[in-house]
Amino acid sequence: MDRRQEMLAGVLHGKEELRVERIAVPTAGPADLLVRVRAALTCGTDLKVYRRGHHARMITLPAALGHELAGDVVEVGSAVRSFKVGDRIVAANSAPCHKCFFCRQDEKNLCENLLFNNGAYAEYIRIPGPIVDCNTYIVPPHVDYRDAALSEPLACVLKGIDDTGVKPGDTVTVIGLGPIGLMFVRVAKIAGARVIAIGRRQMQLDRAEHLGAEVLVESRRGEDPTDEVRRHTQGGRGSDVVIEAVGSPHAWRQAVSMVRSGGKVNFFGGCPKQTVVCLDTSRLHYSSITLKATFHHTPDHIREALELVSRGDVHSGDFIAGEAPLADLVKVFQQLTSRRGQLKTAIRPDTAEH
Repeated sequence: MDRRQEMLAGVLHGKEELRVERIAVPTAGPADLLVRVRAALTCGTDLKVYRRGHHARMITLPAALGHELAGDVVEVGSAVRSFKVGDRIVAANSAPCHKCFFCRQDEKNLCENLLFNNGAYAEYIRIPGPIVDCNTYIVPPHVDYRDAALSEPLACVLKGIDDTGVKPGDTVTVIGLGPIGLMFVRVAKIAGARVIAIGRRQMQLDRAEHLGAEVLVESRRGEDPTDEVRRHTQGGRGSDVVIEAVGSPHAWRQAVSMVRSGGKVNFFGGCPKQTVVCLDTSRLHYSSITLKATFHHTPDHIREALELVSRGDVHSGDFIAGEAPLADLVKVFQQLTSRRGQLKTAIRPDTAEH
């Protein structure tokens, strides 16, 4: 194969079997875009896929990994009219069909035909036509690629805030201060809420305070922070809203214990498949507690996320620890596997001409 037709990409072959190897540059069809990746962010979902070696809905192995990206259009399909070569764009990792039952119910995140796209840890990525049509956006000139790439995870958080009905004046407790939990702290603050942040490490609590949390609660192993959280709420009743951003049965139960009567809990952190969580049904019923879980995002939330980033309300520097070349991708994932609470890394592929 001619070297000009090849690129470097991070390809997952199985459980924790990630390789940076040379593969064919994707071919753009009439409705597609070919994009040179300028920044691809590491993500908890990608880490789960790496650890488990599969994801039934997102990829079929072997497959190029990664889905949070921004870059430059280098090839435009003959049927594409909205973009041109040289455009700086951010593309979401999915597109709804707009036709199925859930799309007609305006629940596009649950689309029965949701098209996923992966392969951001690479020099180039193909953006399929359906995503080009409804979930690809021009990045304003003043916005850095790293900030633009933050739009996808930020959109998931915005969907969670909308689903939970957070409003100005609410007290919102966020359990877990990884990148997603920290985004919830920031977005809840922007929404006018008073934020209580729960984390296990001082550096996480410091970050949460920087992003707007007014109350910081250290969660020590083996201890339940419920009483301390309640002490910081009106009348000790509990939080109006609790966001669980850990993904553990223990944290799910704590979330229910921290919310006030009539309050809302969002189980945003997904537990492993087939996990069973036992909850106090008497408390749920007689305290009229609303339980909610949020999955994915919609095109509206991607647009809203890019607007927040463009206005400077959300900065990638608060969620990204540093950068690494594509050649170091395997090392980055090995480090992510061995550490908890680590911020994102921006993977910057080699952009030299082939």
